Amino acid sequence: MSKADVDLYEVLGIDKSASKDDVRKAYRKAALANHPDKVPEAEREEAEVRFKAVQEAYDILYDEEKREIYDTHGMGAFNGSGEPGMGAGPDLDDILAQMFGGMGGMGGMGGMPGGPHARKPRKSPDEEQKYEVRLEDLYKGKTVKFASTKNVICSHCQGKGGKERATARKCSTCDGEGYKQILRPMGQFLSPAMVPCPTCNGAGDYFVDKDKCKKCKGKKTTEAKKMLEIYIPRGAREGDKIILEGEADQVPGQEPGDIVFHIVEEEHETFRRAAADLTATIDVTLAEALTGFSRVVVKHLDGRGIEIQHPKTPGEVLYPGQVLKVPGEGMPIKRSDARGDLYLVVNIKFPDGQWKPSPAVLEQLKELLPKPEPPIQADTVDEVEFDPKGNLDDFGAHDPEGGSAWEDDDEGETTAQCATQ
Repeated sequence: MSKADVDLYEVLGIDKSASKDDVRKAYRKAALANHPDKVPEAEREEAEVRFKAVQEAYDILYDEEKREIYDTHGMGAFNGSGEPGMGAGPDLDDILAQMFGGMGGMGGMGGMPGGPHARKPRKSPDEEQKYEVRLEDLYKGKTVKFASTKNVICSHCQGKGGKERATARKCSTCDGEGYKQILRPMGQFLSPAMVPCPTCNGAGDYFVDKDKCKKCKGKKTTEAKKMLEIYIPRGAREGDKIILEGEADQVPGQEPGDIVFHIVEEEHETFRRAAADLTATIDVTLAEALTGFSRVVVKHLDGRGIEIQHPKTPGEVLYPGQVLKVPGEGMPIKRSDARGDLYLVVNIKFPDGQWKPSPAVLEQLKELLPKPEPPIQADTVDEVEFDPKGNLDDFGAHDPEGGSAWEDDDEGETTAQCATQ
């Protein structure tokens, strides 16, 4: 939807007869409901858009002068900051002629459309939306079918908008061009810009109610449902685009735009992805780390079990944080038979409190395991008590000043000094 089509009353959920007090109450309610800090992280970007729309609606509708301009001319009369682009001043074409020597709004300079005969877009706007995809589907590829509702050219009036013998009236607001020129501030200067005419919605003409098409009510398009299909290729990644050409809303006199899906990769509970590589953490018991094992350590994205045999050489042990690289078991690489690599991070699981070995078993372990380092020598030795469940979050908590344990030496206590005579 273009900005000219925005209904500010609908944004705040009020009718056009609402008082200033109604506007204020509706704004408070809508602002609270759409505040970015009140929604989950995944919805924050969408909430920011809604919140800005609510703020703009309030700024215009609460100001009586701006509200009158909006009710008369719509959003096309406002610039991006919510201020009237022209107000009730002189005709913009006259201003542009004085500023640029009759160059029709700088037409031909930098490709900016200008003059009284600005061309309409050749193609209707693309529809862009995010599409969340599971990592499993990005790994294997997937075909998705879904029903879509879009605007299509009215089959009854063939996109004319009126009855068979009715004649459309030229829009007096835009003089039949479908677009209006406004001045928008750019720094300290005013820059001409083209916006769809708010009166005729960019059509250049309109039908009176009695002459409107009975099916589309003069809108020239009707809603229709269509089954669409998209294919997510193996190895697709975050930010990739899937384009359905010509499937966007149809607009009379224009080629239909495209539907563009932007892939968003869902977070996975086991794997993390970087380019074509994957990583996962595997749990290994202390006994397995020391003596070896041969078993499935992780279930891959296609359901296969990944088996590891350890050790490769007798006496080799695994240690916490060690990384095992499995070549060719990462993500597929698009348009290729190659794959990335899989990196398995070892997490050693030590025995829990239920493990109660006998003294004899512990002595046997001492004999089997490597001997400890030579003891540290000290002149004085204190045997101390300790808490086996200490937490580093408490580190520095005994500072009487309430400061950080990582305080610089230069930031110590400051005391008054006597002046040197």
